[in-house]
Amino acid sequence: MRALAALLIAALPLSAQAWEHDLAAAQKRAKAEKKLIFADVWTEWCGWCIKLQKDVFPSPEGKAALATVVPVSLKTQLRNGAPTELKHLEERFQVEGFPMLLILDADGNVVRSHAGYLPPKEFAAWVKGK
Repeated sequence: MRALAALLIAALPLSAQAWEHDLAAAQKRAKAEKKLIFADVWTEWCGWCIKLQKDVFPSPEGKAALATVVPVSLKTQLRNGAPTELKHLEERFQVEGFPMLLILDADGNVVRSHAGYLPPKEFAAWVKGK
């Protein structure tokens, strides 16, 4: 029994990093896991987007927050500003700036949104709805 508990605890950080890259897959997983979706709408040219991905998501606070949701990465533009196949999501989610952080229900409806960077502690609180 202890070995099983240790295995489950060891696997926790891996599940926190199980990012989806397709909204439909994230919705399917959210329904199965009975979780909300965290969507990171970003572009390759956005410095704050990259900082969020490098400094916030892998931080202890970021990992803990992301373990409570189904995270999905939605890159809408390339470095040169060219659109990706996900560009249409900018209009759907009324993107005001990048990064655009969204909490969605399992049907893809916006629960709350935030345009811009959040440091680790603020990010964790925002994901939790505080």
